[in-house]
Amino acid sequence: MNAFTYYNPTRIEFGRDKENSVGELVAQDGIKRVLLVYGTGSIKKNGLHERVIVSLNQAGVEYVEFGGIVSNPLLSDVYDAINLVKLNNINAILAVGGGSVIDSAKAIAAGSVVETDVWDFFINKASIEKALPVYTIVTLAAAASEMNGNSVITNEVTKQKYSIASVLLNPKISIVNPELMMSVTNDYLAYSAVDIIAHSIEVYFTATDHPNFQSRLVESIIKTVIETTEILIKDPTDYDARAEFAWASSQALNGLTSSGTGGGNFPNHMIEHALSALFNIAHGAGLAIVIPAWMKWYKDKNLPQFERFAREVFGKNSAEDGITALSAWFDSIGAPVSLSAGNIPRESIPDIAQNAYALGKLWGMGDNYSVKSIEEILKNA
Repeated sequence: MNAFTYYNPTRIEFGRDKENSVGELVAQDGIKRVLLVYGTGSIKKNGLHERVIVSLNQAGVEYVEFGGIVSNPLLSDVYDAINLVKLNNINAILAVGGGSVIDSAKAIAAGSVVETDVWDFFINKASIEKALPVYTIVTLAAAASEMNGNSVITNEVTKQKYSIASVLLNPKISIVNPELMMSVTNDYLAYSAVDIIAHSIEVYFTATDHPNFQSRLVESIIKTVIETTEILIKDPTDYDARAEFAWASSQALNGLTSSGTGGGNFPNHMIEHALSALFNIAHGAGLAIVIPAWMKWYKDKNLPQFERFAREVFGKNSAEDGITALSAWFDSIGAPVSLSAGNIPRESIPDIAQNAYALGKLWGMGDNYSVKSIEEILKNA
């Protein structure tokens, strides 16, 4: 096991009705006024918005609202929210939603304390040295954004879906109530499951050193996701399954599974970011297309780990059988496993590859993933 530093400053409040205490929790940190960030309206339909407002009012925390955040969140919305923060003397961001809302909140938090363009952080022209505090109430488990410092935003002008990462963006407190996730549709449950698995396998397969303990953590997360997804497809209201699914999601990308590993990168996310930047496909749906195609292309570079995955997760004997089993499971829960199933034309492969390669260079992966190799991966799909 390699040397590492593990530090995760996010406090998790997990369980039923925890959202009703959000005002008190925020006020305890001396916060006086928040920007309340949310999506396209579901929290108003299910009453969560009203409960949050009541809690903030009871705690004497003022708020300014910014709704309308979409899946694959947009830079233009981040810009608008930053202007709102600066005009209203906001001193914290409260995100109520899934990964897109929380990612937007983090970008807003970083961009609201500087005069430079927040996009400079995403293209490595500037580094994050301070940020407003972020608080979250999670309504969809997938991104683990409630327990990490990552944010992914799409620049709709340049068609770039890029990311930032800083411990300064880790939420101070995240509220995770599985009951708030019971209205998630089965298609987004499927996309969420794929996303969690993607977070788990990136370093698992690409690291030059992956200790047994870390591998077992990853395999446990994946098996838990598979098991609970199948339960939730049949019964979306199963609290225990929702709870285990949500907690597995948080563990998949909070720094735990990659601690002590050597090397490792995120090629599936690199390629998927290009897919969703160009075609606005749901992130998890794009990953379901990319992962089996990438696995076929990459497996011989780390064959023992692929054979381990097949054996430990699916009880199969070969790497090829493990890949087939994972692809079949994605298909069985309703996730697309080919470009055609995602309504992405084969003719677009060169454009996707060029877009992904530009991100790969930014992530330091350009030497291992040329435009040609990315095209080869996409042809597998």
